[in-house]
Amino acid sequence: MYTLFFDTDCDITPEIASKYGAKLISMPYEVNGEEIFPYVSFEKYDVKGFFNMLRQGTIPTTSALSPEQYRTYFEPEFEKGNDILYIHFSEAMSATFKYLRKVVEELKEKYPGRRFEMIDTKGITLGSFGLCLSMGELYKEGKTIDEIKAWAEENVQRTAFYFFADNLKFFAKSGRVGGFPAFMGGLVGVKPIIYISKEGKMESIGSAIGRKKALQKILNYVEELQDNIKDYPVIIAHGDAMYLVDEFIKMLKERFGDDLNIIVEDINPTAASHCGPDVLGVAFHAIHR
Repeated sequence: MYTLFFDTDCDITPEIASKYGAKLISMPYEVNGEEIFPYVSFEKYDVKGFFNMLRQGTIPTTSALSPEQYRTYFEPEFEKGNDILYIHFSEAMSATFKYLRKVVEELKEKYPGRRFEMIDTKGITLGSFGLCLSMGELYKEGKTIDEIKAWAEENVQRTAFYFFADNLKFFAKSGRVGGFPAFMGGLVGVKPIIYISKEGKMESIGSAIGRKKALQKILNYVEELQDNIKDYPVIIAHGDAMYLVDEFIKMLKERFGDDLNIIVEDINPTAASHCGPDVLGVAFHAIHR
């Protein structure tokens, strides 16, 4: 027996985790000195309220889970005699994983014979979301840890993530975007285009003037890199920007047809603390990232 874990930085909600019989790790953010844990500190994610708070000038910060917090998630499963598979957001984006690994080593000494495996989605929010859904289905079908890891080996690097930032001031505090000066995101109309590299890092790949041109650039990347796009879900995530979602869906369908399998979802608040409101991203099955 093994237990599947996701985390909220992959945009997984308690309802989705429950659908697959998985456990959910809540990744925190902080507002005005208060540490907030999604779906623990609150039951329902108030998307509009959160993004309106950002629009009014609040810039939340994020932090790593403590070793003891990881222990409370994992030790009960080892006590039950269960192994663990944890599918998570990119290790390259956070120091939290060094605390996780410390605790896991301690727990494995305490519970010899127990297995703990991790799958790095090499991303965050929308692209990780789609990968988690696919691997959740495999778990539900009764696939083994090794079978799911083999699937991930084939598919993680063939999931491409592209999005535009409406204003890089939200990234400026964290330094999580490489290759683009943060001040450029504050120039009038400039929308940085960002992708997630094969190493799981956010990198600038250019910019566009205005949201419409940013959407067109992202569509160009989809056209260039997609692989059998109709055979896989196309994930669109946004920061309280349904007006952009509607426009981008229209562009996608004009290019690829009305029968695309499109899933629209909200960026989780922890990740959104870095990207801000009025952003849109797409994740899709690709020839490569």
